[in-house]
Amino acid sequence: MSAVFKRLAPNTKHAVRWYCPTKKTYECKLLVVGGGAGGCSVAWRFARKLKNCLIMLEPCRIHYYQPAFTLVGAGIRKMKESYRPLPNILPHSITWIHDRAEGFCPSENMVVTWNGDKIYYEYMVVAVGIRNDYDKVLGLVQALDNPRCPVSTIYSPMYCSKTWENIKNFKGGHALFTFPVVGGKCSGAAMKIMFLAQDYWRKKKIIGKTNITYNTGAEEIFGVPKYADAIRTLAVSRGIVPNYGADLVEVSPRGAVFMGAGGETISFPYNLLHVTPPMAPQYCLQKCGELSNAAGFLDVDADTLQHRRYPNVFGLGDCTCTPNSKTAAAVAPQSYVVERNLRDVMSGKAPSARYNGYAACPLITSYKKGLLAEFVYDKKIWETFPFDQAKERRIIYQINKYVLPYIYWNSLVKGKWNGPGTIRNIINPLRR
Repeated sequence: MSAVFKRLAPNTKHAVRWYCPTKKTYECKLLVVGGGAGGCSVAWRFARKLKNCLIMLEPCRIHYYQPAFTLVGAGIRKMKESYRPLPNILPHSITWIHDRAEGFCPSENMVVTWNGDKIYYEYMVVAVGIRNDYDKVLGLVQALDNPRCPVSTIYSPMYCSKTWENIKNFKGGHALFTFPVVGGKCSGAAMKIMFLAQDYWRKKKIIGKTNITYNTGAEEIFGVPKYADAIRTLAVSRGIVPNYGADLVEVSPRGAVFMGAGGETISFPYNLLHVTPPMAPQYCLQKCGELSNAAGFLDVDADTLQHRRYPNVFGLGDCTCTPNSKTAAAVAPQSYVVERNLRDVMSGKAPSARYNGYAACPLITSYKKGLLAEFVYDKKIWETFPFDQAKERRIIYQINKYVLPYIYWNSLVKGKWNGPGTIRNIINPLRR
């Protein structure tokens, strides 16, 4: 076991066990694949009961609070405030293997890592997220990597700071914001950065010589009608032009090319371009037809989050096929349901907990206000507060800037936050 050793993580009081990348075989009671919000939450929920019998497989040393990327792109937060070293937030009793899943063999209860290691498990939770598929847009990577090209995205930590530089350096002209027909993570983030940029340019008194366009590949500006009506009204009142059925397919210095629903193409010139890249399942899931559906997402039951073919496998977060909006807020109730149902299965019982599809999107609309979209499956409204959350309010901005990051770092990733259900029942008992 010379390849196994302890490393004291910076600014921590405990050591997290991790492994050098040597080809070995490991066994565990529970394997958590993915160290994002969902993976960390589940790891904490089982760490005490499965002490020294739980392995996390995660290739990244850094854990990002992704909702902060919008704040970084708008100059509200510094990039260093959006992440922490992964060992700082992991329970000390688990084993972290610093590698990524290369292939799944669920019929053998085994995962093969990129380095060639084999990990055998009794139970597995998959929380690998999704990836930005930049290559689906011709020229996008080159534009993002060119510091002189005014193209950026807040959907990656690599380009958040560039977004803020582009917004600050914008002198007027055409500002173009996009969202793809193949969406993934929270669609609200694409509009948040647009509204914040508009508010910044208004304060800088250049809004009079600025045209803002929002091109989305979807048929509506937001998936839930109540909030879509509010967002559309707000956009029009601020001179923002939304175009539907317009999917970005190419970026060049001359313009951005979009494909319409009928296959026609149209080019838009731009002085600033913010892109929401197309997103796709992780390669390790796409390659495993036993675990994934035809689209490449983990094939779990939408209510229990248990895999449809392998009862000892559960999933949560962006990698699953569940039809909820893929937001950080969805992870809280999902991790609770996975915990309850996995404990049931470990005890020889049928899963008893149900996920109702809860997701939330705190949509910041200026540097002072925002609205809060909350909903469950079938686009049913599921609001927490006893006021209309589709109206701009100062409290929503404050919640997004201060309260949600605190909950994330101190409760959600530590498996202590199941969502706002209890708060809703106390302050808003009649709204169901």
